Amino acid sequence: MADHQPALVEDALRTLGASHADLREANRRWQAWGHGRHGPRGERRYRMALDEPEAEETRRVGDLTFRALRWPVPLWPSLRFEVLCAPRGGATWNEWLIRAPGAAGPALRTTEDLKPWSCTVDEVARAFAPAEPMEGDAPSRWRLGFTDPEDGAARVAHFTWGLLQYVD
Repeated sequence: MADHQPALVEDALRTLGASHADLREANRRWQAWGHGRHGPRGERRYRMALDEPEAEETRRVGDLTFRALRWPVPLWPSLRFEVLCAPRGGATWNEWLIRAPGAAGPALRTTEDLKPWSCTVDEVARAFAPAEPMEGDAPSRWRLGFTDPEDGAARVAHFTWGLLQYVD
């Protein structure tokens, strides 16, 4: 997220009482652990790093059944970190931030309402339907194409870990 919103990352570090050195070390450990040959895989990786999830549920979309695991996020109490994984074996398919069940999201009516770190992929997709999912430039990044309701222009919303970073 620091690639897109360095000022917001600075604020988050202050809020969490962390330094840039803490941030770099946490990222180094996560990358080494997650990508090392002997590190835990799939769902087990998240359970070891984050403890037991706050919620776990089975979902079905068409003929695909999967599990959704959610953890609270101290920096954003109204969001949850969600991991979608296979019903057996725990292979993970997706990981991102979503709005916590029952938490109110922002009112999104115009592109002016799309503020960095204020909304999730799902919220923007619903508010500006029909939005078109687009490939991101990294595994943790997503893009949504949509039409600006005010001027009819094509726009692209960019997300990191499911949280809005900016709109072109």
